[in-house]
Amino acid sequence: MTLLAQLSDLHIREGGALAYGLVDTRAFLARAVDHLNALLPRPDAVVVSGDLVDLGTASEYAMARAELDRLAMPWLPIPGNHDGDAFWDACADRMAAPVRGVGWVARVADTRIVLLDTRVPDALGGAIDETRARWLSERLSESDAPALLVMHHPPIPTGIGHMDAIGLDGVDRLEAALAAGPAPMAILCGHIHRMIVGRLGATPVIVAPSPAHAVTLDLAPDAPSTFHLEPPGVLLHAVSGGRLVTHLSFVGAFDGPHPFFAEGTRLVGT
Repeated sequence: MTLLAQLSDLHIREGGALAYGLVDTRAFLARAVDHLNALLPRPDAVVVSGDLVDLGTASEYAMARAELDRLAMPWLPIPGNHDGDAFWDACADRMAAPVRGVGWVARVADTRIVLLDTRVPDALGGAIDETRARWLSERLSESDAPALLVMHHPPIPTGIGHMDAIGLDGVDRLEAALAAGPAPMAILCGHIHRMIVGRLGATPVIVAPSPAHAVTLDLAPDAPSTFHLEPPGVLLHAVSGGRLVTHLSFVGAFDGPHPFFAEGTRLVGT
């Protein structure tokens, strides 16, 4: 089995400043790193699906790396819309043969991970252009090993209107690339700061929560752009025999574990 964790939307701020004047994103990331390091079994690697930092500066990446480099396993990043061009230099040693502005490929145990850049400079939304679509098609067709596709912007509408307005363009190119080669087991995304599950054709789409703040769950078409401080989380993706199972793991200290049964098969409390 390959066990992958997924972090997304870290939004580390300059000098440790609070995001939106309220969210201590570095402290949230530090707790998430501690949580992942304490998991048993320990994940084989951690994919980071974009928005490592908030303003895209080199000093923010230095702060993000100070936490991410504490991970007891490799971490595999791809940029999001908040990441600047500095991402590629700041994370160069974490990527194998990256194509700047396009993507790179990792292998963890028996699982191939194709990491695709969807960032559009100076824009909040993302895009799949012809270069990215062609590169993705070629990477998917290179091997029949199980693959996961990691990118920042989800290729599906989520029903959260203000986030869908800054979603992904060029989904038709993405669908064509998926159809041309062995389809990935799933597309792992971020951007929405919530766990969301959907499908693009026959391919599952799994959106990770943030280890910090959550976009408000409001499905009204005219819902305002707001956030909540809900329990932070990370995803755990278990791959075995070409099959994927995903779990949500909340970050924090919670009461338990408590047994369901005592004295053989008698339920506790009966």
